[in-house]
Parts: sequence; structure tokens; C-alpha cells
Amino acid sequence: MNNINQPSHEGAPAQSFLLRAVLLLSGDMSLCQEWMKRQAAVIQLLDWILRGVTQVMFVNNPLSGLLITAGLFLQNPWWALNGLLGTFVSTVSAILLRQNREAISAGLYGYNGTLVGILMAVFSANGSWYWWLLLPNVFMSMLCPVVSSALSSVANRWDLPVFTLPFNILVCIHIAATGANHPYFPEVNIQPNNHPHLLNESVDILSISQLFLSVPVGVGQVYGCDSPWTGGLILLALLLSSPTICFHAMVGSAAGMLSGLALAAPHKDIYSGLWGYNSALSCIAVGGVFYVLTWQTHLLALTCALFCAYMTSAISKLMSVLALPACTWPFCLSTLIFLLISSETPAICRLPLSVVSYPEENRRYQRQLKASEKGNKQKMTTSNFLA
Repeated sequence: MNNINQPSHEGAPAQSFLLRAVLLLSGDMSLCQEWMKRQAAVIQLLDWILRGVTQVMFVNNPLSGLLITAGLFLQNPWWALNGLLGTFVSTVSAILLRQNREAISAGLYGYNGTLVGILMAVFSANGSWYWWLLLPNVFMSMLCPVVSSALSSVANRWDLPVFTLPFNILVCIHIAATGANHPYFPEVNIQPNNHPHLLNESVDILSISQLFLSVPVGVGQVYGCDSPWTGGLILLALLLSSPTICFHAMVGSAAGMLSGLALAAPHKDIYSGLWGYNSALSCIAVGGVFYVLTWQTHLLALTCALFCAYMTSAISKLMSVLALPACTWPFCLSTLIFLLISSETPAICRLPLSVVSYPEENRRYQRQLKASEKGNKQKMTTSNFLA
């Protein structure tokens, strides 16, 4: 009997250690965040930058930030460098403007700078390693906290996030101000998006393998990347922090891909993930980040992802007439609409921004809140009975 039981006793400490390691590295790594507060300013800034890189996907985890950064360098080192520079400048600008320190340490003033830096490099017609591009990158990234703070003063009245609206505004301003024929900062020429629905692009010539690959590619396109390897690393980073976010990112990207097929979009746009990235963000936001995850909110997230895909098609056509990219306008508009839903269904519970975390933590918060309310009711009942 002792010999039979011995392996379980030896395996228990190893299992306990593995569980502690997973809990330490997953979620928002809150213990690491507390430890960082006692470190040098340079170390803290590095942590804030990595968290800013992940906040694009509603994740607050520096280890996930390392994985995403590795994926960006795998796609294009020049894009990755611009993204890190944008995150750094945006974060430092928020510090100088004396914005909320907790928000800064969570990366909430860095993620718009990440997207500004990457997408300015993506849309530049001069290609990689055009060093003069760093000047407008720094200037636009510096403005991210300014625009975020201004939009927050309005959005806070409805307890709404600003999402990537600062990125959308600043990148569109830069592209509109320069254009394709600018002598110093020429942009990629964006043509009106009036694709004819060609008969030769029929279902029988669809590449099933490329359709499957379009799901991780769609997730990667959140950062402007079309490599499935980069998309895979981003999904791995999301899985490390929150399996729920990773799942909804794939569901949203797949919903966007299927919507593209339903709307007879060009296959190259579907394969390159352009139909998936906005839907992925919408599905994550509604599916457990700003709503407590239930089967009702899961269906709501899927509906939002499909609606976002339709909005992507409409906004892309409208913006292309102005020679501007759609960026993440469809995600922002569709998700804000779904966050403003009023419902008497207890299962559809939108969290206050002050307590929003990753989905698993949001569910724990709701359970604790319900237990506290139940305890208070029992105390009131007991006191009334005794009285």
C-alpha cells in the first residue's frame, strides 16, 4: 500500500509548483506588477511598454507582450521598432501629462501608440528603414495621451472606454495630410474599394487551407501583420493570459472570414485577414472583458462580431473614397453600440470600467459580489427577525 501511494505524494509538490507557476504567469501578473513598483524607473517603464503592446488585445500581461513583440519582429523588424517607439513615446507623454499612474502602469496609455507606430510604417510607401518616418511617428504617438484624455472626458459620462479611437483619428489625420504624392512621407495609394463580384471567384476554387490560416492571420492583422506565424504567436500570448480571450479572438476572426464569404468579398482580402481583425476585437470586448461571460453574452459577442464584419465592408468602401484606410473604426463603432445596450436580463451584465479585468477575473468578481450581496441580505433578515 505504501509503495502504491508513494508516487502520488511525490507528484503533489510538483503539481502544486506547476499550478503556482501558471497562476503567477497568467492573467494580469498582478504579483509582478506589485514587485515592479519597488524597482528602478527604467525597469518599470519596460514593464509598462510590454503591457501597452498587449493592451491592443485587452490583455495586461508583460510576458504576453514579449511574445507579441517577438511576433512583430518575425513579421517585420522595422514595423516592430516603430511600434515599440510609439508605445514608449505615448507612455512617456502620459507620464509628463500626469495622467493616472495606475492606468499608465497597466499599459492603457501605450497601446494606441503601438498601433500608430506600426500602421504608419505599414502605410508608408517608402518601405522599411526610412528613418525620417520616425519624426511623424514620435509626434503622433506623443499626441495619443492627449486625444485619449480628451475622449475619455466625454466617454466617462457613459462609463465607456475610448478603445482605439485615438489611433484611428491620428493615423487618418497623418495619411490625409500627406497622401500618396507627398515628397517626404508618401503613403500607399488607397483606391476606392468597389470590388466587382467576379464569377471566376466561385466557391469551387476556394482554398480550404488558406481559409483556415485566415483565422490566425486575421488576429495578426490587428497589428497590421499578415503572417500566420505572427498570428500564431499572438494567439499563444492571449492563451497565456486568458484562454477566454484567445477563444473569442479565434471565434471573432472566423466570423469575419465567414461574413466575407457571404458578402462575396475578394478571396485575397479574406485570406489576408482583412475581414477578421475588427471582428476579433469586437468578439473579445463583448465576450468577457466588458461583460461578465455567460452563454448569453457569448452569443452577444458572436452577434457583435458578425455585425462588425458588415460594418467593416461598409466603412472600408466609404473610407477608400477618401483614400483612407478603415483602420479599426468598424470595431470601435460596433462595440460601442453593443456596450450601450440596455437589458433587464441579469445574465447580460456590463461591468463598470473601474473593475474591468480579464474575463476569468471578471467572473470571480461577479461571484464575490453576489456572495457579498447574499450575505448582506441574510444579515438584514436576521436583524429584522431579532428586532
